[in-house]
Amino acid sequence: MDQDRYLRRKEVEALTGLSTASIYRLMTEGLFVRPFRVGKNAVRWRYSEVSEWLSNRPRTKGGWLLSPAFAE
Repeated sequence: MDQDRYLRRKEVEALTGLSTASIYRLMTEGLFVRPFRVGKNAVRWRYSEVSEWLSNRPRTKGGWLLSPAFAE
């Protein structure tokens, strides 16, 4: 996949397995990459940033950990 590709929210949800609420909660907590505005009511995430976020997440047997605090 092209590293400079811009993702819509639904694509970010599919790639990460997170819900809309979880994405925005993690962004508020500073734990998820922020999108950039492309229009009055539209934002996009860079694929490369989301991919990097995924690669840096701690893994468990069942999947991804959402917060480093849960890894302790």
